[in-house]
This record gives sequence, C-alpha cells and structure tokens, in this order.
Amino acid sequence: MVTDGDVRYLRRCGELAAEALEEGDEPFGSVLVGGDGTVLGEDHNRVASGDRTRHPEFALARWAAAHMTPEERAAATVYTSGEHCPMCAAAHAWVGLGRIVYASSSEQLASWSAELGVPEPPVRTLPIQDIAPGVMVEGPVPELAEEVRALHRRFHARFRGAL
Repeated sequence: MVTDGDVRYLRRCGELAAEALEEGDEPFGSVLVGGDGTVLGEDHNRVASGDRTRHPEFALARWAAAHMTPEERAAATVYTSGEHCPMCAAAHAWVGLGRIVYASSSEQLASWSAELGVPEPPVRTLPIQDIAPGVMVEGPVPELAEEVRALHRRFHARFRGAL
C-alpha cells in the first residue's frame, strides 16, 4: 500500500525528473531511502552523456552495494518516477535492495511513447516482477503518473520533435 510518506518521496522523484529534463536528459528521477526514513541518495537520468546505462536506479544500486550492509539494503526503499527497466531491476535484485515504489509503470511509458511516435527501445520493457520476482513492488500511483506523462511529452516535444 502506497502511503502519504511514499507519495512525498515520489514527488521528489518527479522534481528530479524535471531537473533531468531541464538539463536536456530523459525525465527520470529516483530516491534511495533507508529503513529509518533517511534519504541516502537521489539522482536523475544522465543518458544524454551518451552512456545509456546511466539510469538513477542503477547508480543508486551501485552506491548501496558500496556503502550499505546487506541488512540495510534489504530495509531500504527505492522510489522512482518510472518503473525500473530490466537492467535496473536486475541491479536492484542483485544488490539486495528492498521495496520499489514507482509513480508510472513501464506499460504506461510504452503506451505514451507509442502515442508520441517514439521508436521502441533496444531492450524490451518488462515489469520488475518479471525480472526480479522476489522484490516487493508498488505502483503506479495514478495522480503522479499523469505528472510523469507530462514530463515525457515535454521531453519528446523539445528534444525529439514528437507531438
């Protein structure tokens, strides 16, 4: 169940996604929160650099592996504006992070992309549970998903000429 506290962290993910957009990058943002509610890290997409693996979820998983005990990782939650891609879902599971809460799903993103005429990505979009079945996942959050959709429309209108 998504709580008011979860929504607060998801709103921060939306702010990070908007920051990515303002920097000319795809609008995705993520926050890593410890089991005690402490924000441990946050990031946004950095794929405009040319390295398509620079997703915030992947960066946070790597940070967690280097700086947290297995117990701390298991108690943590990753909040994200968009459901993890297969690469990030695998990293999350391999590192042993806990719960994932996302504002918009990969299914929604695929639908929005199709509406905007965006070519399919080179990697299939799959639900997190198909990649990492042991991870507790919650989302999408309808009132936030529409905000994420608007960011993607802006990105594709500005940087891809879609719309």
